[in-house]
Amino acid sequence: MSDVTPFLWFDDDAEAAITFYTGLIPGSEIVSIGHYPKEVPGVGGKVMHAHFRLGGRDYYAMDAGPQFPFTEAVSLYVSCTGQAEVDRYWDALTAGGEEQPCGWLKDRWGLSWQIIPDRLIELIRDPDPDRSHRAVQAMLGMRRIDIDALEAAAAAT
Repeated sequence: MSDVTPFLWFDDDAEAAITFYTGLIPGSEIVSIGHYPKEVPGVGGKVMHAHFRLGGRDYYAMDAGPQFPFTEAVSLYVSCTGQAEVDRYWDALTAGGEEQPCGWLKDRWGLSWQIIPDRLIELIRDPDPDRSHRAVQAMLGMRRIDIDALEAAAAAT
């Protein structure tokens, strides 16, 4: 079977992004990085092809200029076990980046991420439609997901 692997097009700072991501996410590593020859105009010395793993999943990346910036149409979803994990990823990834609604953010390279606690998904899937609705409504008012606030909203009557 053929592998399907995300390939990220960075403007000109792929190596810094890859180094940051692999240092942040457990189970991550840089497998290889190849650079354009220094003589190549506009991209000399930049990343021509990089292979790295985030949380054990393969990714590829390159520096190729600003023609195709990242958009929210594609994001990396991080499933978090608790608030401390949400906070750690949120703080690290929003540094130099941008907070967005409902647990979404853009990092300093413009890549979109969803930092989502498992508890949010459990509350949204609650068999009690009123509890589920209250959790969703609480989430819609958040940027960083706050598990205690979700729990309080879901429990309210």
